[in-house]
Amino acid sequence: MRDAIGILDSGVGGISLLRSAVRYLPNENFIFYGDNRNAPYGPRPFDEIRELSAAAVDALLNQGVKALALGCNTITAAYAEQLRSIVHIPVIGMEPALKPASQVRKNGIVLAMATRATLSLDRFARLMGLYGEGVIPLEGVGLVELVESGRADSAEAHDALAAIFAPYLGEQVDAIVLGCTHYPFLRRQIESFFPGVPIFDGMDGTAQQLKRRLAEEGLLTKRTTPGEIEFQSSGGPEYIELMKRLFAGGAGGHVLPRRDDELPAP
Repeated sequence: MRDAIGILDSGVGGISLLRSAVRYLPNENFIFYGDNRNAPYGPRPFDEIRELSAAAVDALLNQGVKALALGCNTITAAYAEQLRSIVHIPVIGMEPALKPASQVRKNGIVLAMATRATLSLDRFARLMGLYGEGVIPLEGVGLVELVESGRADSAEAHDALAAIFAPYLGEQVDAIVLGCTHYPFLRRQIESFFPGVPIFDGMDGTAQQLKRRLAEEGLLTKRTTPGEIEFQSSGGPEYIELMKRLFAGGAGGHVLPRRDDELPAP
């Protein structure tokens, strides 16, 4: 596909960023690439995350994309800085939305959910230094795997969230940060535990930054008609179907069979 923006993720989570990007850039072409064969990245060693990220990036660069959006907080934290030093196109990353969450905090706590890798890397530590007062980091154990297998609306997802949130259900929670692009697909379930609490996921801010960078580089499309979207996966065709369903707005539905060689346990 010509004149396309590449969006990549370790799996299907970056579809949440793609949905925002299409709203801000409706006439652009997009190629979404999910490395489902190797998802999740979060529990892996940092060197392995960087190696897998580089291979996923190459899959898009080889198709001549004009910009890259890293639809994954883990990839951004582990690889974005290195990537920007070796490519000559705009690279837009994600980061947990601690800043806007800190602005609505009163006297309560902010729950910042992310993968183990995101919470462990220096990038998150820097954000905590700036905006971390009252913030409690939470590892979303098992959540990526549930979204990857089409079970975001399942009882299993509810139980996983209940275990993560149990220590904080009696606390004053002023905001929740979704620091992984898979987690917005669990939003309805999360809201059921904390009705009325604002949730920040950073998708719109990242999409706006993508639009700004394209404009700065003179890379915005001249088309006046809606662009095309192509979904690609290192896994099987069932992941393409899940991507399309998530893009269309459905988080639950058909449960994909777990493949031990494609979805390693944390």
